[in-house]
Amino acid sequence: MKLLKNLSITCAAVSLLAGVCSAGESVELFNGKDLTGWTGSGYEVKDGAIVCTPKGKNLTSEKKYSNYVLSFEFKLPPGGNNGIGIHYTGTGNPANEGMEIQVLDDTAPKYKDLKDYQFHGGIYFLKAAKKGHLKPVGEWNKETITVNGNHVIVELNGVIINEANLDDLAAKFPKHKGVKLRSGHICFCGHGDPVAYRNISIVDTTLPDVDLTGFTQLYNEKDLTGWSDDPGHVGHWQPRGKVLYYDSKSTAKEKNLWTAKKYKDTTLVLDWRWAETSARKLMRPVLDPKTGVAKKDENGKDIMKEVIELDSGVYFRGNNRSQVNLWNWPCGSGEVYGYRMNKKLSQEIRAALVPKVPADHPIGAWNRMEITLIGDRLTVVLNGKLVIDKAQLPGVPAEGAIALQHHGSALEFRNIYIKEHN
Repeated sequence: MKLLKNLSITCAAVSLLAGVCSAGESVELFNGKDLTGWTGSGYEVKDGAIVCTPKGKNLTSEKKYSNYVLSFEFKLPPGGNNGIGIHYTGTGNPANEGMEIQVLDDTAPKYKDLKDYQFHGGIYFLKAAKKGHLKPVGEWNKETITVNGNHVIVELNGVIINEANLDDLAAKFPKHKGVKLRSGHICFCGHGDPVAYRNISIVDTTLPDVDLTGFTQLYNEKDLTGWSDDPGHVGHWQPRGKVLYYDSKSTAKEKNLWTAKKYKDTTLVLDWRWAETSARKLMRPVLDPKTGVAKKDENGKDIMKEVIELDSGVYFRGNNRSQVNLWNWPCGSGEVYGYRMNKKLSQEIRAALVPKVPADHPIGAWNRMEITLIGDRLTVVLNGKLVIDKAQLPGVPAEGAIALQHHGSALEFRNIYIKEHN
């Protein structure tokens, strides 16, 4: 039996998995009443928030974390200075024995001569953040920090202000201890200013193991053997060891990356994540899995939601209609747009191709997808959640190649395995 670390259970166990898995659930790190789950001194709970006192230094989580999305709100006093320590060892300065992401009143005159990495959202000593997205002093800000392997993203009030590859930073700053770490405590890094935090939660995006008995590795982690070999893909579909990276800029006429082999009934297992964010925001419908169409507001109009537009997918059986979407739409990944939008099909068929629940991890975190297509029946499990259950794809070809889709978004794949059922 072959086990691959950091992967979830295969489709063979879908029926069991759907009832018990809680992957990607948000957990509160602060109960709003006391400092249960935290160690340290110099902080108090006031009006449902953790507030740093004049004696406040480091307040450290009891647990360690590696792959996660940390969300919180914070409020700065004039000249306020604090920080968020990640991958902290628990002793010493979090900016060295871990990494410190700055929490700072950038507008204070006394900070005008700071280093660029010292302003809000900067990774101290390592990488500066974009400025200008803090709310006025005294108002609550919302921040999300995504940590996944070597990837860190800082989002402030809906804007990505910092994004870093820790491997690159470790090479650039070889003497920095913390940038080499990939797990540790979370902490608040106090400087005696009454900076306040509330609504602190975390989503653990670590992926469990998978039993790959009977599976064949589809990407060999060295080159594109077994995939379409178009000169226009060179430098764009890039093998980077365990990760297959795509920069979204292939010059090939057929920009999708197709398998050389054709497949019939299969289960495909792969990890994927968005390699870059996008400044492009679009309004996308909030779909109803019961009907397959957009939900309606009280005036009968489609309910829409603004999203960061990111788009890709996996083609099956050699055609673009039988595509399992990877995207940032409100419905979540796993939807089959080419069939759902076909009004010649019954509403029952179309509705079954809308994910039962959105199960994507936040942008920057790895997602785990298991796709089974047997005959014309499709099942998709995303991050341990059953999102498409034996939905019908009428008229889907019996055989064809599989493709990783180009749709203008940079992304990464890894751990690509396939099992043939015929």
